Amino acid sequence: MIECLGLTRTYGDFVALNDLSLKIERGDTFGFIGPNGAGKTTTMRILSTLLEPSEGEARVGGISVTESPDEIRKILGYMPDSFGVYDGMKVWEYLDFFAGAYRIPRESRSQSIADVLELTELGQKRDFFVEALSTGMRQRLCLAKTLLHDPQVLILDEPASGLDPRARIEMRELLRELTRMGKTIMISSHILPELADFCNMIGVLEAGSLITAGRVDDIMATLQSDRRITVSLLRNAEKAMEFLDRDEHTSDLELKEASNPAQITFAYAGELESLALLSHRLADPEFGLVGFEEQKTDLEDLFLRVTEGIVR
Repeated sequence: MIECLGLTRTYGDFVALNDLSLKIERGDTFGFIGPNGAGKTTTMRILSTLLEPSEGEARVGGISVTESPDEIRKILGYMPDSFGVYDGMKVWEYLDFFAGAYRIPRESRSQSIADVLELTELGQKRDFFVEALSTGMRQRLCLAKTLLHDPQVLILDEPASGLDPRARIEMRELLRELTRMGKTIMISSHILPELADFCNMIGVLEAGSLITAGRVDDIMATLQSDRRITVSLLRNAEKAMEFLDRDEHTSDLELKEASNPAQITFAYAGELESLALLSHRLADPEFGLVGFEEQKTDLEDLFLRVTEGIVR
């Protein structure tokens, strides 16, 4: 649904985007991760036909963004990281203005506006002036505007930026609903745990170059060659440490005896069947096992592992 082939954007000698190639299938939710200045917004603006690439090609729905930008705009909705609202306009008037810009027939506009107001839960704000809305409500309004023409593809640049915790949760639930509706979504965010909740693909960009991209589970599995296990014990933690140290599959053992219960963390390189036997031995009453948990690599850990902290 979205394809970039050698996408490059330069400003004089400065390379904002360097030979970016990636593919996002229909129905995927792609999380775009990278520090400020990495090239995320540049990529999104090129895909949204607002910026021309210096080199390379990009296609949305099989359509070239440079050769047929008007066709792209019919199937794509772009929500920028910052946007303006017009003082003196009511919510429905704001949406009606953009419905006209999207060339939605006048006889269909009322229903389109009603649909996006219901989806974004702004129905009760229909007759409010836009300048009276909170930041979270304005973000919803911008998303409602983006959805007016029922686009197949959504490009969302930091949609949760500046929101309080409750507003971020509400925005996340709204994005989940769009995912369930089958929209193809590219979304950037600095709040990485939130992306992990609903993205099935991720791409990490640094200094204009794509470091890694693919299915979240595949990338996690590549990075996490050994399982990291935490066990919590009520008794005999030192003896449990000795037992674990004798196992050929364990390494990097660490005991936090001061905690209550005591915790032992270790890396495990064996098969799942062997790990099950190990947990069965630790379940002996002499240890008082109350927890046996595998630690999962999250997006923040992934980001720190694959990037170098380059600032441009």
